[in-house]
Amino acid sequence: MTDITIFHNPACGTSRNTLALIRNSGAEPEIVEYLKTPPGKDRLRALVAAMGITVRDLLRQKGTPYEELGLGDPKWSDEQLLDFMVAHPILMNRPIVVTPLGTRLCRPSEQVLDILPSPQQGSFTKEDGERVIDEHGRRVG
Repeated sequence: MTDITIFHNPACGTSRNTLALIRNSGAEPEIVEYLKTPPGKDRLRALVAAMGITVRDLLRQKGTPYEELGLGDPKWSDEQLLDFMVAHPILMNRPIVVTPLGTRLCRPSEQVLDILPSPQQGSFTKEDGERVIDEHGRRVG
């Protein structure tokens, strides 16, 4: 049983890199493919609170119906925005990672390093070729 959960979209490079960084720490997380198994409104509200962000901060604009739904309009309340995310899970920004050390929207993917309970076990290079972890498991840059 794992104590790490990732709300993951396998089509997203940032999400794939984040999952790989979790695995590079020796952990195998619970993977929630949120487009197939969306979190309910209560869970979304709890994730937003745990991350200390606003509901609007969790909204994804690119590649979503954000514009068509007019979600940039300040008339929408947090509760209404959560309803939109429940109805259209693609509106939820990703990946979100929950660990015993915290909950974070991991954009960029290296954000996950701050909340992983175990250190990196080896080198890691992101899909785009950016080296993030050296051969000693230390952060580069």
